Amino acid sequence: GINAEYGGLGNMGGFMALNLLKSGNKQLVVFDKSTQALNYLKEKSNNVIIAKSPAEVASQARTIITMLPSSPHVREVYQGQDGIFSTASKGSFFIDSSTIDPLVARELATDASKRGFTLVDAPVSGGVTGAEKATLTFMVGGEAGAFVQAKELLQFMGKNIVHCGPSGNGQVVKICNNLALGIEMVGISEAMNLGIKLGMDGKLLANIFNSSSARCWSSDSYNPVPGVMEGVPSSRDYAGGFSVDLMAKDLGLALSAAQNVKAPIPLGAVSNQVYNLISTKGDGDKDFSVAYKFFSNSSAPHQKK
Repeated sequence: GINAEYGGLGNMGGFMALNLLKSGNKQLVVFDKSTQALNYLKEKSNNVIIAKSPAEVASQARTIITMLPSSPHVREVYQGQDGIFSTASKGSFFIDSSTIDPLVARELATDASKRGFTLVDAPVSGGVTGAEKATLTFMVGGEAGAFVQAKELLQFMGKNIVHCGPSGNGQVVKICNNLALGIEMVGISEAMNLGIKLGMDGKLLANIFNSSSARCWSSDSYNPVPGVMEGVPSSRDYAGGFSVDLMAKDLGLALSAAQNVKAPIPLGAVSNQVYNLISTKGDGDKDFSVAYKFFSNSSAPHQKK
C-alpha cells in the first residue's frame, strides 16, 4: 500500500477516501474543515490519521489528493500560508480532483513544477453515486508519465480514467461537458413542459424524443419530468444528484474561460441565468433537472381548447 493523503472530504471526497482505504492503502492522512467528515472517516477505519492543516498533511504524505469547492480554495490549500507547498518534500505528487478554472489549474501545475513537485488536474464526473460505487470518470490533465502515476491511485476510485492532454485539459473537458449538459437539460425541460401544457402525455412524449432527433442523456437517462423514469432525481422531488448551484458554478467557469479566449457561448450564458433564477427561488440544492419544475410552475396551467 501507499501512504496517501486526502484533503476535502465532502459528499464526493468522503466516499473516494473510503475506496482508497478499501484498496489496501496502509495509511490515509486526512484534513477537512469539517470535523464531522473527519470523525466519520476515523470511525470507518483505524488507518486514518487526522491532520490539523494541509501543511501538516504534506509533511506526512508524499502523494496527496485534493477535492475542493472552487479555484480560491484550491489556491489556498496549495499556495496558502498553511498550504501543501509550504511543507511538501521534493518529488511529491499531487492530484487535484476539484472542478476549477483551467487557467488556474495550469498556473498551479507550473508553480508545483518549479518547486520540484508534480500536480495533475483530475476532475470527476459520475456524482456522489459514482464516488460511492467507485465508478467515477476521471479526466486527467498532465504529462504522460504523471498520468500513469495518477492512474495507479485513481483506478481504486473510478472505472474510466482518461488522459486529456497537458495540464488544465482535464478541467477543459469537464467544463465543456457540463456546458453542453446544462444547456441540454434546459432545452429538454422547455420542450417537455410545452408538450405537456399542450396536452401531450409526458411519458409518451419522452419515448418519442428518445427514438428521434431530440434524444440526449438529459432525456433518455435523466428525464426531468416526474413519473417518466424511475430511479432519477425527478422521481424523488429532485433530491440528490447534481445540484443547481453546482451546475451554475460550472457554467460560470465556462463563461469565465470563454471570456479569456473570446469564444461566444450565448446559450451557456442564458442557461446560467436560468439556474441562478432557480436558486434564488430556493431550489439551489435540488438536482439541476428541477429546471423542468421551474418552467412548469412559471407557465399558465394546461390549456383547454
